[in-house]
Amino acid sequence: MKRVYLKKKISNRVANGHPWIFANEVQKTDDGLNAGDTVEVYFNNGKFAGKGYFNPKSQIIVRLLTRDKETEINEQFFINKIAECWKYRKKTGYIENCRLVFGEADELPQLIIDKFNDYFVIQTLALGIDVWKPACVKAINQIFRPKGIYERNDVPVRELEGLSQQKGFLSEPFDTRILINENGLKFNVDLENGQKTGYFLDQQDNRRAIQDIVKDAEVLGAFTYTGTFEIHAAHYGARSVLGIDISENAIEQARRNATLNNLQDVVKFETANAFDVLKQWSRDGRQYDVVMLDPPAFTKSRETIQKAITGYKEINLRGMKLIRPGGFLVTSSCTSLVSPELFLQVIDMAAKDARRKIRQVIFQTQSADHPVIGGIENTQYLKFLIVQVQ
Repeated sequence: MKRVYLKKKISNRVANGHPWIFANEVQKTDDGLNAGDTVEVYFNNGKFAGKGYFNPKSQIIVRLLTRDKETEINEQFFINKIAECWKYRKKTGYIENCRLVFGEADELPQLIIDKFNDYFVIQTLALGIDVWKPACVKAINQIFRPKGIYERNDVPVRELEGLSQQKGFLSEPFDTRILINENGLKFNVDLENGQKTGYFLDQQDNRRAIQDIVKDAEVLGAFTYTGTFEIHAAHYGARSVLGIDISENAIEQARRNATLNNLQDVVKFETANAFDVLKQWSRDGRQYDVVMLDPPAFTKSRETIQKAITGYKEINLRGMKLIRPGGFLVTSSCTSLVSPELFLQVIDMAAKDARRKIRQVIFQTQSADHPVIGGIENTQYLKFLIVQVQ
């Protein structure tokens, strides 16, 4: 196996367990190394650092798979690792629908596998794991005997690895519009054209967290996408629910989901720009008992982090102004560059500018099928907060 040697002065991050090695941390490499090869990595003092996949086209030149020198990286390695991932999900209660593999958190960097009952969606977001995609597909077939596997590699991040965007079947073709169950409700999922892998599994526990505060409440949901939070609110006894989203396609699917659960008389959906509507409705004096905000990521770049902070502050300020005293704000951020501490600071700033007092009810992260690893920041990206607004 070819070798990569690290510089003497590198970040303690690597020694402390982080799987990423940046190009500027490499002293030299063996001759004949090709992009996508599996390599051994050594510290400057000759000590073994790990094995991982190599890509000189990427800023992250090596992504480590193991720290054990005796472990062979082969087809069986991926079968064993995916079996371990499944064992963890079953132990933590995620069986029907779950993120089966969560990249770095499962020691399989840049591999995402979502399980929707008997159907699977796979993303291979780095060249190294893309090389092993057939092994991952074999593992899914061997462990689960699925009804179908679909590839959702239509994401721009692959281009940073020298990969093309693509999507399609990795099994015999099947109807990619499926039904799933969550918290006693049914939802349509479009594996081929839905956002990300078709459905946001990371909020499934958080959607249960609203069940008490929405009882007999008038509820407004912004950035509703396909209506999952709003339909949960109706299911949990809200008096009325209105969901808004800028996408007409998302709103149509949200309406179908409401009808699917016989909740179309309680929950309504409208196509609207949430930023404009929140501002106008607060001026109009509209009031709700609960306002729920679940926006998309506002930035993926450190250069525009201030713009994201401004956006989060704006929507949460507007949301608070729409809440009756004693009501609740349910708010999220999936921007990984916004830390939990920074997110809470933004909410506090919004409350001060809105001249409202708040008290925290719940603050948590993504569901446990997306495990968080200390020191690996991208494994903790979701912030979910409920506050009472006085």
